[in-house]
Amino acid sequence: MHLPLIFRACKPAVRPVRIAVCIALLLSPPALLAQDEKPGIAFSMIEPGSPLPAAWKNLPVVNGKAMTQYTIVHDAHTTVLQADANRSASALMHEGNIDLAQTPVVVWRWKAEKPIEGADNRDGTKEDAPARLVFAFDGDKSKLSLFDRASMQVAKRLGGQDLPYATLMYIWSTAAAPGSVIANPHTNRVQMIVVSGQPGDAGQWQSLRRNIVQDYEKVFHEPPGRITGYGLLTDTDNTGTTARAWYGDIQFLPGP
Repeated sequence: MHLPLIFRACKPAVRPVRIAVCIALLLSPPALLAQDEKPGIAFSMIEPGSPLPAAWKNLPVVNGKAMTQYTIVHDAHTTVLQADANRSASALMHEGNIDLAQTPVVVWRWKAEKPIEGADNRDGTKEDAPARLVFAFDGDKSKLSLFDRASMQVAKRLGGQDLPYATLMYIWSTAAAPGSVIANPHTNRVQMIVVSGQPGDAGQWQSLRRNIVQDYEKVFHEPPGRITGYGLLTDTDNTGTTARAWYGDIQFLPGP
């Protein structure tokens, strides 16, 4: 994926990844989540063609970049979210209120129409995916390396918002085997776990289940802090292609 427009004048050593800036914008006031709203994504409860709930924001990841379109549609006897990317990149994000002590497991369904030709999440020039589930975390930034702290300081100075301490993504990819862990090419504060993309996955609904706490500890080597935001991302701006994906309901459940 390309980097945020406001960081293109920066040296590569201090360029944070664009999705982190998107999440930082999400966390700026006013708060998007009512105190009594339960976490989870129940697209099946929304009438097809209706606008998305106000708590969900379609946020650009690069200023001036084309936006991925997220719409509520009918599919296979239920209502789902459809994502259409056309050389575009934006994330549908929600402020977090997930209690990982009580509900560390996420279960969800998604379907990617087809792989993105040429996409490779290990390569910064090809870093696109037809489907992603994204989680942003808080944490003690004083423990980070000088490089990471400098990147965050520059981002805050230029963008006006703090970046997440860490970001975990579950992604659909054909460039690496399921279970592979891929660090974002620009910062190891964003880690991606491949969960879909095997032959036969395209065009099929998949039901997935992951333990967020266990996965976070595996890729960041420490317990997770508070989730500050979560959402969905379908992007094709770097490969200059098109992609369509569908997202079903997402739930947070007790372990194991």
